[in-house]
Amino acid sequence: MAASRYRRFLRLCEEWPAENSKQQRDLGLVLRQRVAQAFREGENTPISDPEACDQMYESLVRIHTNFYKNKYPRLKDTTFTGVTVNDCRSILATDILKQMEDMKKGTWKRLREKFSAKKPEEDSK
Repeated sequence: MAASRYRRFLRLCEEWPAENSKQQRDLGLVLRQRVAQAFREGENTPISDPEACDQMYESLVRIHTNFYKNKYPRLKDTTFTGVTVNDCRSILATDILKQMEDMKKGTWKRLREKFSAKKPEEDSK
């Protein structure tokens, strides 16, 4: 039975889209890592709680298939602020978040990082 659960999780990992704009923060990547960690021995991995495993799989399938988005359709594709889905995706992209972090830094710190031979991580140690 563990073999079929393992194959179902693998199939879900293959179907889950990769979000290239969210480096290190992609749900598909985290899912793949967790499946690899949970099923270290592949199909031969013993499962201590099969009910919890099945429940986790069903929950992930509902997220992947947009079950609740389809069950409860929205009247508009914007939020109360008027921001669209595409705007949210572009704002949450890794490149934009890095730019925002750079904007938060003070002028002195930016100049010091720019002209310093050390990396900023080494400087704080």
